[in-house]
Amino acid sequence: MATEDSCCSLYPYFKVQAGQLDAFRALCQRFVEQTRQEESCLYYGFSFDGDQVHCREGYADAAGVLAHIEKVGSLLQEALAIADMTRLEVHGPETELDKLRGPLSDFDVQFFVLEYGFRR
Repeated sequence: MATEDSCCSLYPYFKVQAGQLDAFRALCQRFVEQTRQEESCLYYGFSFDGDQVHCREGYADAAGVLAHIEKVGSLLQEALAIADMTRLEVHGPETELDKLRGPLSDFDVQFFVLEYGFRR
């Protein structure tokens, strides 16, 4: 049985340039402050392992992802000036992923299709 869940999850991974970790952490705080106001955001946070950073984020649907990207675009550009995005995964049901493939085509994205599961 296929899932009826429309949630889309983003998993960007960054490698912060030497000497820029404090600056990147400050950007993370700004990302969180901006994203906290987004109604379609289900969860959002940053995890660190030395100079490697992961952003764990989920949205109600593809429209929520697109709204988020538009809202934090300038912050993302600041982040990419001091860190490299080493990986970007997007997870969700095929119908929602199809809405993201074109708009995210500038990124090297790996799409994972959600086929089974549930969400409470």
